[in-house]
Amino acid sequence: MEGIVARRVIPSDNSCLFNAVGYVMDHDKNKAPELRQVIAATVVSDPIKYSKAFLGKPKEEYCSWILDSEKWGVGASSTPIVGNLLIYCADFYLIFCGEGAIELSILADYYGREIAAYDIQTIRCDLYGQEKKYLERVMLIYDGLHYDALADYWAVEGLALNLVKEQHRKRTFTNTARFTLRCGVCQIRVVGQKEAMEHAQATGHVNFQEYR
Repeated sequence: MEGIVARRVIPSDNSCLFNAVGYVMDHDKNKAPELRQVIAATVVSDPIKYSKAFLGKPKEEYCSWILDSEKWGVGASSTPIVGNLLIYCADFYLIFCGEGAIELSILADYYGREIAAYDIQTIRCDLYGQEKKYLERVMLIYDGLHYDALADYWAVEGLALNLVKEQHRKRTFTNTARFTLRCGVCQIRVVGQKEAMEHAQATGHVNFQEYR
């Protein structure tokens, strides 16, 4: 039978990374609470590896953050995103979502399977757990702000890459360095993180929406 790869949409509920992993590992889109606990416990269990320098913040702060269901949970410097609304940090710095390297690495080891995360914008595939030589691999797809699951049926890696290339051609990704935002207060147009930060610092306006 010819292999196929299907994109399985995960809800945008601030837990897309965890629920995407839950789906490809357990066929369960509601694993976020459990997997947040797994990550926090792993970080606490190895303070040498998961140092402040590694996490980007003190261990206690990281664990509090990763266990908060209102946080998207991707990268140590993420802020929550609801739909296309960017929630502004209390310290008046817009910090856009990272790609979840710490979390995906921990979850690959937890499940004993390699995780391949495909980035639509760059058509790059980041592999987590590769050094452990796990026998199985699962796949995710990332659009710059959100993770979905890739369900494979007798698939080979080339089919997943073809799907990612097609999504790239359709530009179904968000370039957070260059995307266009509108201030939700005064409706002024800004481009990318730098201009949004400057506008927020000058005006105190803290909510932005992406528009095309």
